[in-house]
Amino acid sequence: MKLLRMTMRTALRALRRNKLRSALTMLGIIIGVAAVIAMVSIGQGADYAVQKQIQSLGTNLLMVIPGATTSSGVRSGWGGVSTLNVGDARAIEKEGDAAAVTYFKRAVVQVIYGEQNWSTAAQGTTPAFEQVRQWSTSSGTFFTQRDEDSAARVVVLGQTVVDHLFGAGEDPIGASVRIKDVPFRVIGVLESKGQTAWGQDQDDVVVIPFSTAERRVLGTQFLGSVDMIFVSAASPEDIPQVSEQITALLHERHRIQPGQEDDFTVRSLNDMAKASESASRVMTNLLLSVASISLLVGGIGIMNILLVSVTERTREIGIRMAVGAKSRHILLQFLVEAITLSMVGGLAGALLGVGAAKLISYFAQWPTLLSAPAVAGSFLFSGAVGVFFGFYPARKASRLDPIAALRYE
Repeated sequence: MKLLRMTMRTALRALRRNKLRSALTMLGIIIGVAAVIAMVSIGQGADYAVQKQIQSLGTNLLMVIPGATTSSGVRSGWGGVSTLNVGDARAIEKEGDAAAVTYFKRAVVQVIYGEQNWSTAAQGTTPAFEQVRQWSTSSGTFFTQRDEDSAARVVVLGQTVVDHLFGAGEDPIGASVRIKDVPFRVIGVLESKGQTAWGQDQDDVVVIPFSTAERRVLGTQFLGSVDMIFVSAASPEDIPQVSEQITALLHERHRIQPGQEDDFTVRSLNDMAKASESASRVMTNLLLSVASISLLVGGIGIMNILLVSVTERTREIGIRMAVGAKSRHILLQFLVEAITLSMVGGLAGALLGVGAAKLISYFAQWPTLLSAPAVAGSFLFSGAVGVFFGFYPARKASRLDPIAALRYE
């Protein structure tokens, strides 16, 4: 222990003699560690933001959307022809293991309130929408089954629509708005959900009963047709089973024979989340690999400076050996110098990386998520870089011939 303290004191004294050179040597490590922490924070922050946005669509959610159809030799993709209807949704709810089912029809409309107007998406759906999408109201209430059965002219507004139609501090509950010249009474305002992973503003929407949308606002070419069906499973483990039940049921209802192409598609948000997570992980690893190059460059800088230091201090090494210092003492001294340079640089780089991540988040409005394992790992890796790149110069110094070292000019 006494030997280690003396060695560290000697090593630190040697580093203080050339403060500027020591600082420049650490610069590569500082930049490397800071880059690693900042890149990992950006990657994990982006992944967290995407996962949060996907989860905002609903938990354990399955989406059933119309698929490709062929009519009279003309092939159309999704949106060309609606192949789903209310009967499909009710059959899924009745015969499957789904926790809840809702469906909707959607179109762009102009909403008017007084002298203000706003173009938004009107969505006709059922009262189960609130449960399936896990989207409650921040004020007022959602419409009920009674409103759906009577085709009531009631509407629930998204926060973006409220912001554009109503003044600051004005309560929209009870107000009368017009949608396609049909008056509606505002009964609720949805909680703000923000943008989706693909940049769509979820709050830019008005929600009305499906029967009202079909009969009085949006109209329909085929009575009972829907644009999409949302199915909520009781748990993530039930999603594959519920998906298989939906597929089998719609095959039967749509009379799709084996080998024929489905006219619908069942998608799981959990699968989308896993795909997004995998893509984010690849991107994070790529950024991490690029940033790690700076650490290697910093390690090479440490080795280069220590080799120069060995040459400059050859006579000093010879004197120490002449008065009794052994090879392992010289080896330990130069290793301590290398580790000190890398660890101090790693600590400074960690602080710089954390600061850079916070600045990026503040000024660029880019989501970042600081990772304690990434910070600790970068710091420890900087120490490993010091050992790895400092060993060769230390070994070279420890193997000098004392006689030759004393004669060195």
